Amino acid sequence: MEPNHTPSLEEFQQQVSELLLRHRSLLDVMSKFGQSNTAVNRAVTKAVTDCGCIEINARKQSYSDDLDEAKATMQSHLSGDLCEHCQDILKTELGRNLFYTTALCNLLDIQLTEVVANESKKCSTLGVFNLT
Repeated sequence: MEPNHTPSLEEFQQQVSELLLRHRSLLDVMSKFGQSNTAVNRAVTKAVTDCGCIEINARKQSYSDDLDEAKATMQSHLSGDLCEHCQDILKTELGRNLFYTTALCNLLDIQLTEVVANESKKCSTLGVFNLT
């Protein structure tokens, strides 16, 4: 693969399949997937508590029945921008998380492209009600 080539989901899934030697057990992959989720959460936490490049200021959200107004008033509770260092760490941890998501797909004979296509279709159909 070329250095600047972004692989398709199919290519990435094949690459993961070829690299997954040590954790071929579904249980091993599930535990590594959970561990990678934790590492992502930890990296965000460290960006707040150690680096301070981002801050969290959370409070109760005010909900509106009007969707346009709700979109305009809902907050992420996040301020600041990730510094380059924290962004690099998060990209690494998210990549590892994606690796184990893909490994689960491989072991369960699920095509990652289908997972993304199904989720995209659901998002298009349900819109803002997708994750309620």
